[in-house]
Amino acid sequence: MSGSDRTPHAPAAGGMAPLKHTLFAVLWGATILGNIGSFMRDVASAWLVTDLSSNPAAVAMMQTAATLPVFLLAIPAGVLSDILDRRRFLIIIQVLLACVSFTLLMMAKTNTLTVEYLIALTFLGGVGTALMGPTWQAIVPELVPKPELKAAVGLNSLGINIARALGPALGGLLLAAFGAAAAYGADVLSYVFVIGALLWWKRPKKVDDGLSEQFFGAFRAGVRYARASHDLHVVLLRAAVFFIFASSVWALLPLVARQMLGGTAGFYGLLLGAVGVGAILGALVLPKLRQKLNTDGLVLAAAIAAALVMAALSFAPPQWAAVLLLLLLGMGWIVALTTFNGVAQAILPNWVRGRGLAIYLMVFNGAMAAGSLGWGLLARQIGVPATLLAGAIGLVAAGVVLHRMRLPQGEANLDPSNHWPEPLLDAPVAHDRGPVMVQIEYRIRVQDRPAFLQALKAVAEERRRDGAYAWGIAEHTGDPERVQEWFLVESWAEHLRQHQRVSQADADLQGEAQRFHVGPDKPVVHHFLALDMKSAGPAAAGSHPAPPV
Repeated sequence: MSGSDRTPHAPAAGGMAPLKHTLFAVLWGATILGNIGSFMRDVASAWLVTDLSSNPAAVAMMQTAATLPVFLLAIPAGVLSDILDRRRFLIIIQVLLACVSFTLLMMAKTNTLTVEYLIALTFLGGVGTALMGPTWQAIVPELVPKPELKAAVGLNSLGINIARALGPALGGLLLAAFGAAAAYGADVLSYVFVIGALLWWKRPKKVDDGLSEQFFGAFRAGVRYARASHDLHVVLLRAAVFFIFASSVWALLPLVARQMLGGTAGFYGLLLGAVGVGAILGALVLPKLRQKLNTDGLVLAAAIAAALVMAALSFAPPQWAAVLLLLLLGMGWIVALTTFNGVAQAILPNWVRGRGLAIYLMVFNGAMAAGSLGWGLLARQIGVPATLLAGAIGLVAAGVVLHRMRLPQGEANLDPSNHWPEPLLDAPVAHDRGPVMVQIEYRIRVQDRPAFLQALKAVAEERRRDGAYAWGIAEHTGDPERVQEWFLVESWAEHLRQHQRVSQADADLQGEAQRFHVGPDKPVVHHFLALDMKSAGPAAAGSHPAPPV
């Protein structure tokens, strides 16, 4: 099987092995309970808004309110997940979400909920989800040994879909039998289990090595990485286009269930439960699909499946047929989510994983939010059936066009190489001093220069991903074989972090460029620190023969 056929979310043989670890099993079970409660809350809110307003735009605004915070806060959330104690951060978020659901409970019980209040509280719940998402994903490597990480990620996906299968159905039953307050109350209770599990987890304190990132510096580093990573650009573009078109069915599903299919709250919950069941089935058959399709083929198949469901729903099929269609939608949805998320995980190194996944979540939820709002406004003009059909046509067309933009394989070894030597210093350097200029001197034969420059393109991308905010290459005016690479880093601490960030794959890229060097020694590395013209202090600069840094 080729690397493009594998994603980190695919449970391999022994996929249940992480459950042997008590800590993972407890948090996994608590997460399922918490997600069941969240789905129950969402079902109650989505149905309640149709009681309060028949305007398609108002209904679609609920989806926008839930996903827009993730678009706005994803990157800050990813930064916080990398610099704060993740356990305490998650506990605070769970308390916030419990307060939101308790407020919904009290307002539903006193019949004081309005569309405006419902949208505002849904937005606050979205804020909690935005802060929680990157952090919850980032703790998984702390709960299981590295060989079981992929299985643990796969179990998390399975757990979410178990909750997706049970939560909407239970929420619909509670809503139909006892009203929205009961569904909100069940959600409040679910947070008790999650908070209890997090309090039970005794997370080891992180050892401070003096290079801990501060918020704004970590934010800039994450943005620099995303800006410089071509592979991440491909994933984000493909995902954004897919979810913009696919969001139409999620934004309009309450209206499909109620107006087009004549269903009750219980039927709406059944439809969402069918999506969850379909997602579980999709997760089970995904390993077999990977044997026949690569990642690009999986995404195209998911787009076609979702489009077929949207087109069929536009013709208002019988309720039993709609349930079967939502099973297919769930299968297509989980294939797309797992594939995109898996590729994103595979191309991100550990040091920026939280921030990279946060950017992916920002694009995902931004596409869902913008798409939901747009499809809601369009449905107001041309009707729900025509809007669903338009979304289906657009999803297939975009899938076919972007199929040629291949997703990255994600096979590179991103473990730290630790092959850069410590810089030689005449005196200690303050970590906040900067900027820092690093120069690498090569001797390249004139006939080898085109191939050398081609190899250096990948090195330049790597330098920028790992912390450089500027990069360049120059030749000596009196000696054309003397070539100098240079890059700028904002501080000495950031350059020391670069030493820790260089991966095995990066080392291979640097070795490919270095093989064109023909000098008797390795390329010489120079470090220069910016001088304050008002200061008479000496520059702490050193030069030494070393592998390129």
